Amino acid sequence: MLIFTEPSEVFAKREDPAEAPACWYASTSCMGAIAPAGIMVNGDGQHPPHTATTVRVRNGKREVQDASYADLKEQLGGYVVIKVAGLDAALDWAAKSPSAEYGSAEVHPVLPPPAC
Repeated sequence: MLIFTEPSEVFAKREDPAEAPACWYASTSCMGAIAPAGIMVNGDGQHPPHTATTVRVRNGKREVQDASYADLKEQLGGYVVIKVAGLDAALDWAAKSPSAEYGSAEVHPVLPPPAC
């Protein structure tokens, strides 16, 4: 799985009518290369952190907080699950992400589904 993070100021460009087209073009171009390569399993972009709701259970009581709990310098921009031969191939694809240039692109192995 490739997880894309972006600095807050870059993430905010998604909402700016003057800057959004260039921002979305870069992401679409990256996904446009992954899909035809036949390695994409699934993926999603994320809405801004202020649209999130955080849930915690403490001492048996549910606590709900509007917006993302953490005050982060980078925001989760989205993720894509790819199926490739190994870490080196995943790193090559992660490096092609625009997030790798101004934020980060993390590579995480995905657990297989449990045997039932």
